[in-house]
Amino acid sequence: MTGPIDLLVFVIQAFLIIVLIRVVFSFVSPFPTNPISRFAWRVTEPVLAPIRRLLPPMSGLDLSPLVVWLVAIVLIQFLGSLH
Repeated sequence: MTGPIDLLVFVIQAFLIIVLIRVVFSFVSPFPTNPISRFAWRVTEPVLAPIRRLLPPMSGLDLSPLVVWLVAIVLIQFLGSLH
């Protein structure tokens, strides 16, 4: 049973890295045609958009990546306890 759990943890960690890339690019503000920026946006937007609707940006600061990060960390900890 650890195989599927390890795979799920890996996918969540990879997603968190992509979220981090998106956050960094939002501060650096690269060209929107940058393929890495477009990839990060396409992968993360389906998860971040619903959270952003529930928790709109405050003073221009989007907290949805932080919420996703915290939920993912809790989920990883929970999955780790299943081993």
